Amino acid sequence: MPTYAQTERRDLADLFLAVGPDAPTLNDGWRTRDLAAHLIVRERRPDAAGGIVLPPLRGYAERVRLRIAGRPYPEIVELVRHPPWWSPISNPLFDRAANTLEFFIHHEDVRRAQPGWHPRELTADFQATLWRRASTLARLSLRRFRAAVLVQAPGYGETSAGAGGDRLRLVAAPAELVLFLSGRQRAARAQIEGSPPLAARLREAKLGF
Repeated sequence: MPTYAQTERRDLADLFLAVGPDAPTLNDGWRTRDLAAHLIVRERRPDAAGGIVLPPLRGYAERVRLRIAGRPYPEIVELVRHPPWWSPISNPLFDRAANTLEFFIHHEDVRRAQPGWHPRELTADFQATLWRRASTLARLSLRRFRAAVLVQAPGYGETSAGAGGDRLRLVAAPAELVLFLSGRQRAARAQIEGSPPLAARLREAKLGF
């Protein structure tokens, strides 16, 4: 059976073609063509991929991404759909670990930027898979946030995160928590309980990997 990383990749590639190269995404300033080019840099250009997370390499990575984004759009989508076997993050040994969240999040980046979107009905197994990653993501993305945050996914589990202080409770399905904790708070359907000013600060905080 295909893994969730593989099905999210396939469905994202299909969606890229369905909405076209200039559809909006949740990524500020990026259209679908830009997001697809980012994914190609990430898994096909190890010389530039470091710029995704390392500021000194960011300029070079962006120049490479822009060159890729200028290629014919169907060609770009095919490169996303069919990862290279030699990629350090997309080979069979690491694909599931490296790409399940990546492709789920970017699939939703496109879906939720379109008019009339609604949350998908995901299987309990997929939600459980996302929860395992969300619980780790919570500790990473909230490690500097000045509050004691109880993150709960009803039916899946809970974890504590944050730098300590006043208490907040963040409650959502695992898929929504993944989006919230990766910096897409405005597009995530999540409930925050606690001090309204502190809850508002969490909704506006810069979160992510």
